[in-house]
Amino acid sequence: MNQPAADGDASANVLRTALRSTLVLLVALAVVGVVVGALLAGTAGVWAAVIGVGMALVFSATTTVALLRTTRSTPAVMGAWVMGTWLVKVLLVIVVLAVLRGYDFYSRPVLAAVLALGVVGSALLDYRAVTTGRVPYVTPPSTPTV
Repeated sequence: MNQPAADGDASANVLRTALRSTLVLLVALAVVGVVVGALLAGTAGVWAAVIGVGMALVFSATTTVALLRTTRSTPAVMGAWVMGTWLVKVLLVIVVLAVLRGYDFYSRPVLAAVLALGVVGSALLDYRAVTTGRVPYVTPPSTPTV
């Protein structure tokens, strides 16, 4: 007899789907971003695309990974992990942008476009994974076996 998946397993499957979709998006964005960046801005466009995809990966994947690591934790632990990773990633993005501000080896418009496409695309894929995922609202009672 098949047992239904536990709520944590169903939630983890949704999060894995979201993470997998985000990684596929970012790989595709890296390929397209490097090609388009090279055509638009040469080597500076390539560097901008690579940096933008890296930043989008950090910004997009950290929350999903934190949630995956805490699916079986208490809400307080999960909240602490999510808020902690959010704070770290925001600080990291600010520091990286502040450090890059003084350099001109990359194209700022290409970086902005790749980063925006990566973060917004990832958010849309997360939304799709959550809305199409099958997470039960209630756990059906287990039937005794005779």
